This record gives sequence, structure tokens and C-alpha cells, in this order.
Amino acid sequence: MAKGVDADVFEQILSTVQRFVRDRLIPAEDRVEAEDDIPEEIVQEMRDMGLFGMSIPEERGGLGLSTLQESRLVEALCYASMSFRSLIGTNVGIGSQGIVMDGTDAQKDEYLPRLATGEMIASFALTEPDTGSDAGSVRTSAKRDGGDFVINGTKRYITNAVRAGVFTVFARTNPDIAGGGGVTAFLVPANTPGLTVAKPDRKLGQRGTKTSDVIFENVRVPETSIIGGPQNENKGFRTAMKVLDRGRVHVGSMAVGTAQRMLDIATGYALERKQFGVEIGQHQLVQAMLADSAAELAAARALVRSTAQQYDTEGQAILNASASKYFCSEMAGRVADRALQIHGGAGYMAEYPIERLYRDVRLLRIYEGTSQIQQIIIARRLMAEYQG
Repeated sequence: MAKGVDADVFEQILSTVQRFVRDRLIPAEDRVEAEDDIPEEIVQEMRDMGLFGMSIPEERGGLGLSTLQESRLVEALCYASMSFRSLIGTNVGIGSQGIVMDGTDAQKDEYLPRLATGEMIASFALTEPDTGSDAGSVRTSAKRDGGDFVINGTKRYITNAVRAGVFTVFARTNPDIAGGGGVTAFLVPANTPGLTVAKPDRKLGQRGTKTSDVIFENVRVPETSIIGGPQNENKGFRTAMKVLDRGRVHVGSMAVGTAQRMLDIATGYALERKQFGVEIGQHQLVQAMLADSAAELAAARALVRSTAQQYDTEGQAILNASASKYFCSEMAGRVADRALQIHGGAGYMAEYPIERLYRDVRLLRIYEGTSQIQQIIIARRLMAEYQG
């Protein structure tokens, strides 16, 4: 069972993050939107607070939070623009957890302390131009050459690629095994010859986040770069699924945090804006939108926190992690739509924060497994459990 830090210590950390969000991050949102980047002084403050290492064990230099504690902290952080969370997100989640879960002691010693401090950024290179939700169809190849592997292929939409010092790269090492069975996870330093990071993508929302293509042209790595060592050849898909399972709790927590912000903004606007001689919050149809949003948000928060607790207790929560990611991200989309509707025409104007939040939240239903993939996982898991 993952215990995390003592409750009183965690409450101090949480209070510090909430104050940081209120005093530093929310006032910087417009600047991030305009510059499409996060100010270096804020990056350094996040390093100083230990946020890059919140999920990394204390013995490797991190905060060592439990999944439930991480969930609550991510929720608090995502009350501000989710772009700030994206900066630390790969170190907290998919970029580090493969090493935490399956890495060798040498790999943990080499990478985790630097990831925990934010000295190094990690990226998770799974998605490809023709392979998104179907993660088992990886085409990037890694061919053995003596004690080395030579990697060729292209990865797409890789978060923090331009900032990364190391990539977790999933490549097919056995083309004769269909699906995920022939895929291996490698740790590839960003300065390895033949590895090229393309310029950052232009996106609908979450400006300040950085995603890019990553191209591998005869990238040579030793067999010791396989996560878990050479004995884990062809077992990378298993690592990916474990990492994504925990990551879905993280994304659900993000959705709860940003939905709370949007509901608060909508409620404040409903109390200020007047139509027909009264505040629009006095109109029952506006009240209905607020009520629906509040009820769904409460349900989402309860679901994601109970799932985080299950993960801490059992070491996995496959069905509920997918249910959390699915319900919470869809919930946040509905809250965004209602919040913008409450604003009327003003909500469509860039001078109001709900316009940006509406764009930002759309990505939650896509990355780390689309809503449709979550539905498939939930249904298959449900039937498997029913059959015993």
C-alpha cells in the first residue's frame, strides 16, 4: 500500500500549492497565452517547491506522495491553467513512472533524482503518426545489433519533447509478434545521435504546453537502456499499460481541478450579470446549468479520489482508472460548455477566461486514451470480471 507523506506534512504542501496557484499562476495565465511559453521564474519556483518530483519516492529525491495525495495536489494545481501542470506532468506521470515501476536500480539512480528536481525533463514517446489509441500497433523499429539496438521511426504529439533530457521510447523489437507482445520500452537520452525533435506543434488550446514530433534515424542504444534491463525485451507494452493506468487517475484529477475553476467563474458571472432587471443567477434555467455542473463535479471528485485510494491499496485500478478518466474528462467538457453558455456572447470573447478554458479542456477527452478507448476498456474489464 502506498502511504505517501504524513497527513500534516501533505496539508502544508497542499496549502502552499493553493497559495502559489492563487498568487503566481493565475495572474500569469494571460502572459502564458500570449507568449506560448511558461516564464522561467515560474519554472524555477516549481522546481524549488518539489513539484517535478511529487510522485517520485523520497529515497530518489522526490516528495513520495501517494496516488491520492498526488490526485489532490494535481486538482489544486489545475485550478490554474493546465499548461502549468503540463510542464511537470511528464516528470510526475508517464515520463517517470515507467522507471519507478519497472526500472533497474541503476536506471532509477541515474534518472529519478534529476527528474525529481526538474533538472531533467522526461518524455513518453508512444504515439505515432498512424498509431494513437491502438498502442499495440507501434511501427517504430528497434533492431538488435550485437549488444545494441538501432531505432528507426517517428513519434507524434510528444509532450515536453523540446524540453526533454530523456525519452521513454516504445519500439517494436520482434516484428513476428502481433500487437503489444513484440514492443520494448527504451530509455533514450535526448542527445543520442540520430534523434531529432521537430518544432513545437500549433494547437487549439493549452498554449504554453509543448508537443512535437520526435524522429529516430539509426539511433543506437545499448541493451541496458531497456527499462528493467535486457530481460524485459518485448515487455514494453506491459510497462506502458501500467503507466497509463495510474496516469488516468492523474488526468481525472486535472479535469476536476479545471472544472471547479470554470464553475466558480460561471457562478461569479451569474451573480454579477443582469438581464431583465435581475442577476441572471436568479433565472431558473441558469440555475439548472449551475446545479448540473455542481452535481457532476461532486460525483467526479468522489470517483477519482476513491480510485486513487484503490490504486494505493491494491496497486492497480484498471476499470475505475478508465472510468475516472472517461467520466471526469467528459464532465469537464460539459461544465465548460455550460459555463460559456452562462456568459452568453461574452464567453466567446478572448478577454474572458472561460474562452481559453473552453479550448484548453477539450484535450482531456483525447490524450492518454480517448473517451472511446476508455469505454472499450471499461466494458471489456467488466465482462472479464463477470466471467470470473
